[in-house]
Amino acid sequence: MSSNRLFPLKIKTLQACLFAKVDDPWRWHYRYGHLNFNGLRTLHQKGMVTGLPDITPPSKMCEECITGKHKRDSFPSGKAARAQSILEMVHSDLCGPINPISNGNKKYFISFTDDFSRKTWVYFLQEKSEAFEAFKSFKALVENESEKKIKTLRTDRGGEYCSKEFDAFCKEKGIKRQLTTAYTPQQNGVSERKNRTILNMVRSLLVKGRIPKKFWPEAVLWSVHILNRSPTFSVKNMTPQEAWSGLKPAVDHFRVFGCIAYAHIPDEKRKKLDDKSEKCVFLGVSEVSKAYKLYNPVTKKIVVSRDVIFDEDTMWNWSENRSVQQQIPVYDDLDNEEVAAPETQAQQPPQLEVQSSQQFEEERYNLRDENSRKRPAWMMDYDVSYSSSDDENAHFALLVDSDPITYTEAVKEEKWREAMDNEIKSIEKNQTWELTDLPKGKQTIGVKWVFRTKLNEKGEVDKHKARLVAKGYKQKHGIDYKEVFAPVARHDTIRLVISLAAQNSWQIFQLDVKSAFLHGNLQEEVYIDQPPGYERKGKEEKVFKLKKALYGLKQAPRAWYSRIDAHFAKLGFHKCPFEHTLYVKTEEEGKILMVCLYVDDLIFTGSDAKMFDEFKKSMMMEFEMTDLGLMHYFLGLEVIQTTAGNFIYQKKYAQDILNRFQMDDCKPFGTPAEHGLKLCKDKGGKEVDSTFYKQIIGSLMYLTYTRPDIMYAVSLVSRYMEKPTEMHLNAAKRILRYVKGTIDYGVFYKREDGSGFVGYTDSDYAGDIDDRKSTSGHTFLLNSGAISWSSKKQQIVTLSSTEAEYVAAAASSCQAMWLKKIFEVLGDVQKGPTTIYCDNISTIKLSRNPVMHGRSKHIDVRFHFLRDLCSDGKIVLEYCKSGEQVADILTKPLKQPAFEKLRSMLGVCSFQSIEQEDDYVMVCIEQEDDYVMV
Repeated sequence: MSSNRLFPLKIKTLQACLFAKVDDPWRWHYRYGHLNFNGLRTLHQKGMVTGLPDITPPSKMCEECITGKHKRDSFPSGKAARAQSILEMVHSDLCGPINPISNGNKKYFISFTDDFSRKTWVYFLQEKSEAFEAFKSFKALVENESEKKIKTLRTDRGGEYCSKEFDAFCKEKGIKRQLTTAYTPQQNGVSERKNRTILNMVRSLLVKGRIPKKFWPEAVLWSVHILNRSPTFSVKNMTPQEAWSGLKPAVDHFRVFGCIAYAHIPDEKRKKLDDKSEKCVFLGVSEVSKAYKLYNPVTKKIVVSRDVIFDEDTMWNWSENRSVQQQIPVYDDLDNEEVAAPETQAQQPPQLEVQSSQQFEEERYNLRDENSRKRPAWMMDYDVSYSSSDDENAHFALLVDSDPITYTEAVKEEKWREAMDNEIKSIEKNQTWELTDLPKGKQTIGVKWVFRTKLNEKGEVDKHKARLVAKGYKQKHGIDYKEVFAPVARHDTIRLVISLAAQNSWQIFQLDVKSAFLHGNLQEEVYIDQPPGYERKGKEEKVFKLKKALYGLKQAPRAWYSRIDAHFAKLGFHKCPFEHTLYVKTEEEGKILMVCLYVDDLIFTGSDAKMFDEFKKSMMMEFEMTDLGLMHYFLGLEVIQTTAGNFIYQKKYAQDILNRFQMDDCKPFGTPAEHGLKLCKDKGGKEVDSTFYKQIIGSLMYLTYTRPDIMYAVSLVSRYMEKPTEMHLNAAKRILRYVKGTIDYGVFYKREDGSGFVGYTDSDYAGDIDDRKSTSGHTFLLNSGAISWSSKKQQIVTLSSTEAEYVAAAASSCQAMWLKKIFEVLGDVQKGPTTIYCDNISTIKLSRNPVMHGRSKHIDVRFHFLRDLCSDGKIVLEYCKSGEQVADILTKPLKQPAFEKLRSMLGVCSFQSIEQEDDYVMVCIEQEDDYVMV
């Protein structure tokens, strides 16, 4: 307290932080496509639109306007007579060719301007000869909309306007033609000036957003949308849109072209941990829906959505974007509800490029199968960026041999025409459909062509495949289909069969069913449209009634599985009750044949060559098959059969991953995760692109089918897909670096090893920093090679390391019982209890001791299933030292020496190490049509 009885207060000075923000005048200048500020003030002061604030012109000049609109001073002009009503005179002009060609292969656009209202419409063309069809479409649209007729059409003397059919059509419809004098474009000044204004605005839009020039059609559409809602000297105190429709347009839906936009993803179209929005670029408003039109540079898709959050101060960095801006956009309808756009928006005519509305419908999300092929996913293998025109043309050359999207593209190439012909022949040979009239009350399901270049295990072109696919998303449950479930083989089962074949010195062969789904018999009455390009002449109004399934139908997988399941039963096979895609046939003297089915691919092995031959002949008589010989490439798994054993790996797939994520030249690491690595949610870390991160994790997940050595690391980084940061991305890239150094690694199953069937179980304790849950890991080996493995975070928080190990052991015992039942069905009965090794003595004692005490009474009853199995003699837990605990590699990051030791115990090695063995001999497939049993 001071002498004057006052208390001094120590108050810190608050530091002010100024937030830089674009002023409203500039923002509206950008939203309005760089319209001059006097024009913006006129719109507001005269009330020509709603939603526009009062604009104060700034003193600074707009660099983009100078760059995009700079022109010569105009010459004096005289006054011309004006139309007195709508459609009394229409001006038209064609602009182009424009370089570069658009994403939709368009080179021109044609504009039509009503003289009275000065409203403009545009259509995009591939060739000038399409101008006549564009005019007919325009005429039908505006006359239907206004209930008036076009009286006069003013154009230049270009060949596109002076064709005989164009003249004949105008005479027939009573349309007067006004053609300019030769070399006098000034007489068509309205259209010439309109096209110039559009292109000026397009340049400014593209320059401001630094958007690739391939998107010029989107910029043209948005420019026309803006100009129809902008003031013009020719129409006093109203915009062209109001002069045309009589309704005052609203502009509160305007946003800065090219800005960042976040589109909401509906709950029905994402999983629980998926992002709730996707980062896109604003490209205007949709021409077919009351919604915004956006572009996702990562997925290369046009997104149409009503629920969008805009960041108008930020533009997409196209120069650093790895996505290809030279893609053909695919339209994705994220939300069918209407956007809060002006009422007059509904009157805006569809001005998409040719076939765009068809694309929009065809590329909706398939709610049934989120793992189905999404176009154009194949382009992720190319690293293309936008820089100069030379680079642009060079990159565009990469697309020459890429798969076409539409029938129109495919029909231009002989290889795809041949592929489509083969598909139709296969359908008709199988008697899949019959031509008929559509019954009253019935609706058809559309069809589309899907094209894919199939590669072999070396990455070389195997064949070009065209598939006719039904638009199954239109089907209704209970009407068009009922049951849809169809099982597929687990990878555990496939590895088990490969290991058993190695143990018994059996060969494994492979068959492929051509057009498998076409063999499935339909129970429902389904009608489809005639396929594009193959309509029956004179019978175009008829439809096809399906007698058998077609790809794309929701019930097609179920129908195919029912058909082949019945055929296997007819051949005397018994279906495994624990794996419904595994079939076994036995004969006298212990002869056995086992078949593993994965949709239309199947492998078979056994002890008798005669059974092989009979099975193959019966399959080829029933279905159209491809005999692939010795199993060598199955579901992305490369298989090498030798006299020493069987080796499975994914070298080609691993290389594809490295190429896809630009890690093919990275520095290799000796382990997939740094020793002692602990990841957390990292709320304060710098966020990274979650879509890119998920693509890495998803790709690595499939690689774990032959790489148990990366299972823990991949499982760890997969926990942070919701909001990844640089820390998580670096951990994921560490796995890719490890894959780079071990690209030819896989699992080797030795022949007649005698090591039997054993398991290992382990757990860390409270390893997750965020929720303190533990990680369970287990693996089962047959013939010194892992056939099953798992690394998974436990669902509960355990109170001790004993409990964590006990929970992990209970999970491994469930897997052990399932595998034992598979062995029994295959005739390889495992004598005695299955041994599972554990490095925790307390857990072993707890599995044998039923007495409850303070440290175990809280353990959930369901985990004591392990104790029952041990008491019944089905499972036995045995102790092993921590250094010998193979499952330790599945629960925590290890030092490199320990990691390499356990990796070797899993049977993971390189094929090069197998080749160095003295008894290595490649297995022969066939000699003179007789199977050679090695």
